[in-house]
Amino acid sequence: MSDPFAQRRQRLREAMGEDGIAILPTAPERQRNRDVHYPFRPDSDFHYLTGFPEPEAVMVLAPGRPHGEYLLFCRERDPDRETWEGRRAGQEGAVARYGADDSFPIGDLDDILPGLLENRARVYCTMGLDAEFDTKLIGWINRLRERSRAGIHTPGEFVALDHILHEMRLYKGPEEVAHMRTAARISAAAHRRAMQACRPGMMEYALEAEYQYVFRREGCSAPAYPPIVGGGANGCILHYTENEAELRDGDLVLVDAGGEYAGYAADITRTFPVNGRFSGLQREVYDIVLAAQHAAIDAVRPGNHWDQPHQAALRVLVQGLVDLGALSGEVDHLIETGAFKPFFMHRTGHWLGRDVHDVGDYKIGEQWRELEPGMALTVEPGLYFAPGGQAPERLQGIGIRIEDDVVVTADGCEVLTDDVPSDPDAIEELMAHE
Repeated sequence: MSDPFAQRRQRLREAMGEDGIAILPTAPERQRNRDVHYPFRPDSDFHYLTGFPEPEAVMVLAPGRPHGEYLLFCRERDPDRETWEGRRAGQEGAVARYGADDSFPIGDLDDILPGLLENRARVYCTMGLDAEFDTKLIGWINRLRERSRAGIHTPGEFVALDHILHEMRLYKGPEEVAHMRTAARISAAAHRRAMQACRPGMMEYALEAEYQYVFRREGCSAPAYPPIVGGGANGCILHYTENEAELRDGDLVLVDAGGEYAGYAADITRTFPVNGRFSGLQREVYDIVLAAQHAAIDAVRPGNHWDQPHQAALRVLVQGLVDLGALSGEVDHLIETGAFKPFFMHRTGHWLGRDVHDVGDYKIGEQWRELEPGMALTVEPGLYFAPGGQAPERLQGIGIRIEDDVVVTADGCEVLTDDVPSDPDAIEELMAHE
């Protein structure tokens, strides 16, 4: 079985057992304004199991069904609608191109699904994400209960499908890592282009456009998230997305931007000087953040737990804050009391995959999760000295974050995003050449 989607469905089937049934809709379309929808993106869990890209679709996995276990409800072929809205797979395409054992029109869901629920002990679903679909599912169960006197058994248990799926998604297979490498390569190229295009007087949105151009030109379906392009003090706003200010000579610009390729996200942050040259103070702060990132990446390896890269980075950052005069005292005490939080208020990373902040538990019970091969995460320490804050005045307005994407390997980790420089000398050299 070489189809990764089929392999995932088989793993889910084995986890469910013969008396369970899984029901998973894709994401609903969302209206942007009159007659216009937001660009459609399939639900990540749904696409992980099916690869099916269209809206108005429901996956059913029914172990032991004689006529095929994997059913896909989707839109019918409709030449008139396809003229306006684009091609559809239809029922034949769902089977031939997407591996369904059987496919039915989405309009037949009400008639067919109650019968599939008969005599199943458990329903695996994602309750709470789509209220309209949840209401339909409860209605199908209630219809079956009305027939209990005829000997029909109804499911007695609802099981969170995302608990099983998200554990599966946490471990990336070879084909997934390959997609993430491509997303990383394209995103790194966008960062390099933007560094070379950056000039004083340029608008933040114009620099953002350099990223958007490379993402689409190289095959990304879209940005993996709204790009953050923060010049000067805007770089101290963690999720700054206005991108409307002018980039000024002598300031830094912090850019957090990554593309999505084949459903997988890249997530890269670089901070660089608008005029192509770090000032002495900017470089002093930058070197602290870079050293913290190196310490964290060195701690990403099997056998270490999730929190160890964060703690490694934190020690470097807190010592750096003391050296800069932003904090005073013993490093251990400053960490224990959280004195660093005005300047470093987020953790050093998150899981990465189909979602930018990808699924997966960070703790098992009360213990930090152990890192294992196939897990993918970001490493992104930062220091932020907002104007009017607690930092010495000379530091205020400096915001620096450096972020790379890594995958845990058998003996350490692979940095997927090292095609874009983070060394300050390399950044200045790149920015000096158009």
